[in-house]
Amino acid sequence: MRYLPLSDADRQDMLSTIGASNVDALFSDVPAEFLNAKIDLPTRKTELEVERHMSKLAAKNTAAGSVPFFVGAGAYHHHVPSSVDHLIQRGEFLTAYTPYQPEIAQGTLQVIFEFQTQVAQLTGMDVANASMYDGSTGCAEAIMMARRVTRKKKAILAGNLHPHYREVCLTQTQYTDDELVSQAANPSDPEAELQAVIDAIDDTTSCVLVQNPDVFGNVRDLTAVAEKAHAHKALLVAVFTEVVSLGALKSPGEMGADIVVGEGQSIGNGLNFGGPYVGLFATNQKYVRQMPGRLCGQTVDADGKRGFVLTLSTREQHIRREKATSNICTNSGLCALAFSIHMSLLGEKGIRQLAMVNHKKTLDLKTALNSIEGVEVLNKAFFNEITLRITGDATDVVEKLAKKDIIAGVPGGRLFPNAGLDDHILLAATECVTDDDIAALTAGLKEVL
Repeated sequence: MRYLPLSDADRQDMLSTIGASNVDALFSDVPAEFLNAKIDLPTRKTELEVERHMSKLAAKNTAAGSVPFFVGAGAYHHHVPSSVDHLIQRGEFLTAYTPYQPEIAQGTLQVIFEFQTQVAQLTGMDVANASMYDGSTGCAEAIMMARRVTRKKKAILAGNLHPHYREVCLTQTQYTDDELVSQAANPSDPEAELQAVIDAIDDTTSCVLVQNPDVFGNVRDLTAVAEKAHAHKALLVAVFTEVVSLGALKSPGEMGADIVVGEGQSIGNGLNFGGPYVGLFATNQKYVRQMPGRLCGQTVDADGKRGFVLTLSTREQHIRREKATSNICTNSGLCALAFSIHMSLLGEKGIRQLAMVNHKKTLDLKTALNSIEGVEVLNKAFFNEITLRITGDATDVVEKLAKKDIIAGVPGGRLFPNAGLDDHILLAATECVTDDDIAALTAGLKEVL
């Protein structure tokens, strides 16, 4: 295909159509001091000099595996087998993009098919798509999908939904017809928080978004939420940030979820400074045509040989924009591949064992922290995350522990500003946490409190 750049006449025609005098006028909202600002960089450096400089900068970071590390709240430090990284770097797979010529990419399509199967089995749902960008954008897509299914607009966001997921939903739906109702967080009484969600459901509700385990680590049974939602012809959107929990907990599908969305980073993918990650999205068969993204299916060719095809691609690149269910451009191809390879290595037995190890580590952590005067563990039922209430400012405590090379968790006030949670700390314990790590955190907390 020839590349035909725009002519000056084309540009002027487009500018006059939108009422802009020139291209610079399109950036008038950007403060002048930030527009074309001079960047203080040296004019030239050798490759060796740049490597040394960048290594010096990188050394200022504290790597998750180098010190006792208890950060969770949406991104988790798990062990990823080296075979995963080796396999995803094979030439056949090494692309972050998805195939636009699926008929010549059978291997890639089969990987997507296997990924979808794994996600469907983990979540207890009928079908899963080829992946979303991450768990938070998957939540926003679920809200818009629920509106299409129910033809109602009000989405209820549970108080203990991850606040970053809530913010993404608010951002992505600000120009849609959806009406989002956010409830207050309640780390001390998760049962009351869940009841508030149930009480808020009425005939105008399109869906309710409830996270399990919630952002504070509480494990809940969503069956009652599903029953109330279905009684009012609304959908239950079950959300998770820690996919490993599905190896131990009752699946969202068994609890009556209509849509399941979550983050798959924990399987096959590192922390990666916050991304790229892989969003998981699954639903029931009857809603499959309203599902965003793309779906790979299995079929046979004219000779009866097994093959894979992109069955449903309801994206605006494939069909008319007004008929598209989403404008998501691609799936998280390489991250989904890493997920699928790691899941294949684990198998059903392995994911259960991994989940059990995570829970055991967190039980040990809770027992150790409960022995400290001035520390209260709020959780009764949990998987691999817990929330502490301490005497003092959580941010100050976390910073003091960081100076002792102990990364203690996430202060509640950081996730929920001005919500009265400045004395809360959210912690996670994965299989990477050792007994020595727990002992170091316990001793450190006793010193700084």
